[in-house]
Amino acid sequence: MSTSGKIRVFQVATGNLGTEMIGRIRDHPDLELVGLHCYTPDKIGRDAGEIVGIGPIGVTATGTVEQILEARPDVLTFHGVFPDEDLYEKVLEAGINVVTTADWITGFHRDTNHSHPSGRKVSEIIRAACERGNSTFYGTGMNPGLAQILGIVHTADVAAIENITVTESVDVSCHHSVDTWKAVGYGRPVDDPTIPDSLHKYTAVFADSVYLMADAFDLELDEVTFHYELGACTKDIDLGWYFLPKGSLGANYIKYQGLVDGVPRVETHLEWQMTPHTDPAWNIKGCYITQVTGDPSIYSKHMIFPRKGFDLSNPENFASIGMTVTGLPALNSLRSVVAARPGIITSADLPLRAFAGRFDLRREQ
Repeated sequence: MSTSGKIRVFQVATGNLGTEMIGRIRDHPDLELVGLHCYTPDKIGRDAGEIVGIGPIGVTATGTVEQILEARPDVLTFHGVFPDEDLYEKVLEAGINVVTTADWITGFHRDTNHSHPSGRKVSEIIRAACERGNSTFYGTGMNPGLAQILGIVHTADVAAIENITVTESVDVSCHHSVDTWKAVGYGRPVDDPTIPDSLHKYTAVFADSVYLMADAFDLELDEVTFHYELGACTKDIDLGWYFLPKGSLGANYIKYQGLVDGVPRVETHLEWQMTPHTDPAWNIKGCYITQVTGDPSIYSKHMIFPRKGFDLSNPENFASIGMTVTGLPALNSLRSVVAARPGIITSADLPLRAFAGRFDLRREQ
């Protein structure tokens, strides 16, 4: 830890999320950015602040794991779209903690759907690296991540739960990640037989979110099932950054349901639209919803608004809100993760303060 008492952070990647997080780390009262790892050769050697458009901040982007190890940060934050398990292993066994927003909550999904070249489960490799380095590995985000934590907390005043469902109901057209949406299947003809497998492959981490909630409730699930509905564009849609032909996938409703004796008990739903012009179409509410059926029943919306005076006329600014709420559950957890026991942990292992934001009275002066 630095002499200032701040957590020394080495960030990986400057895509949509990583770009937003550089400025957020710089301004966070608990954190000190000590390095940036980039995969794109033309970013290496440049100032991290210049890469993300906020001006020089005195941190130069590097491109090797060895340079991460030499910096000896307290924690590495990983914001790539897809995991880099080789990097995780090397960093963890060197005694550096890792917090990732990439495709990890409990490890069930990675173990089940992504075989490691060694033939071992990914969680076994990460756990062993943590043991060798006495380090900690934690995965979070907005959804999956904070959305399920909010769901769990909303049952604190419920005597008997029959079902809990957490729903993300959002317009995703502000998430300008062409590779992501191509992979999921948006823009392909809605009757393309490869779409269901694509949707499942790139959203299967939401099965983790169901297992996370079930674990908090001490509920043993028989299985987690995947269900989907597809919305076809009723006309050509040109978003400027992405084109959706008429008849292509433009919206979806996905359910991950945790079953006990065939009855859905714990669920995560994804109600996404790239455009409202689809058939079928859903009533997108622009929020995260927790519904608890039980004694008593609960209905709660988690709605997100920009700070006062924020310019929403620029689509990139609007998109940055989504990146902020995805990355801040990771940044705000870092001090608690550094203090946590070694090994793979989930949100169930962290104290309440790990989910707390920070006051910044400097903005009021």
